[in-house]
Amino acid sequence: MKLQRHGLVVALAAAGAILLAACGSDPNSGSGAAAGSSSANSPAVDCNGKASLNAEGSSAQKNAMDVFAQAYQAKCTNAKIAYNPTGSGAGVKQFNAGLVDFGGSDSALNATNGETTAAAARCQNNPAWNLPMVFGPVAIGYKVNGVSSLTLTGEVAAKIFNGQIKTWDDPAIAALNSGVTLPAEPINVVFRSDDSGTTDNFQKYLKASSKGAWTQGDGKKFNGGVGSGAQGSAGVAQALAGTEGSIGYVELSFTQDNKLDMAKIDSGSGPVELTDATVGKAIAGVTVTGQGNDLVLDLTKTYAGPPAGSYPLFLATYEIVCSKGYDAATATAVKAFLTVAATDGQANLAAAGYAPLPAEFQQKLLTAVQAIA
Repeated sequence: MKLQRHGLVVALAAAGAILLAACGSDPNSGSGAAAGSSSANSPAVDCNGKASLNAEGSSAQKNAMDVFAQAYQAKCTNAKIAYNPTGSGAGVKQFNAGLVDFGGSDSALNATNGETTAAAARCQNNPAWNLPMVFGPVAIGYKVNGVSSLTLTGEVAAKIFNGQIKTWDDPAIAALNSGVTLPAEPINVVFRSDDSGTTDNFQKYLKASSKGAWTQGDGKKFNGGVGSGAQGSAGVAQALAGTEGSIGYVELSFTQDNKLDMAKIDSGSGPVELTDATVGKAIAGVTVTGQGNDLVLDLTKTYAGPPAGSYPLFLATYEIVCSKGYDAATATAVKAFLTVAATDGQANLAAAGYAPLPAEFQQKLLTAVQAIA
């Protein structure tokens, strides 16, 4: 299956450290001038902040950051942002340690394990906010010779990823794939070895959708107890592409880049392929559960009971920022970059495999970004 990337509501990426330089020119902007965004409803961008921002985290943001940096350079000359896509867990840790200006994570800060408290301490005893900039479907990618179509349920997927189902010709898989010849070969599970928001969301999905088959819980570390690990999204996709009989979870663009097949998901109304329309249908019903400008989303309800005909496995990538507590120059620069990302930065996402934010959600983000102090 080949999807048209420009129609997808996704935020997907590859791994590897990058330096994003924002040093172009715009007749309406400069390193010491404020410049308005291209949208009449968008706030102005103040380019008078510090010249260099540092950020780290979700590997699903790397390509989005490329696009956002290009838009940023059109607003603020001589400014730059260094984004290191080391994974969501690393991004949260580096942000909480005060080593980067904002973090990228495919999961919101976790109060139970102390992330929220640590973030508030880093922000000079002010709350940190989770700002979802992009959404991305997670594919269950696989490589099995002779099998180009595969349907799974949440329950069967859970049993594969916790080792209860060990071979491709298992009766539970066969029952969902009438007419498909499944080989009698071992299933090779591939998972993220690093702390990962993708892992967290995937395990939340298994927990919500598997009718009790997944008892391993969630979190940024894979808890299934089977398979082999690979570093980052790119590492997982490459391992899948190089291993016969393999299956794993990875953001959509990596499955496409590595020419992997993707499983359909049957949530009770029949098999659903991962497409722009089916993912968008699932995303449409997601609600904000965070308070005020902390835009935490509740995805578990959609995981457990998605609308008929929707593809339910997706994640939101958050920018984790201080509501207050930055020095003035850093606050100005963070606001400038995120304002551009939420406005002008959306215009060129299609060519990179992304889609612009829905207008109503864009306004929520801009309200939160402008409230950073």
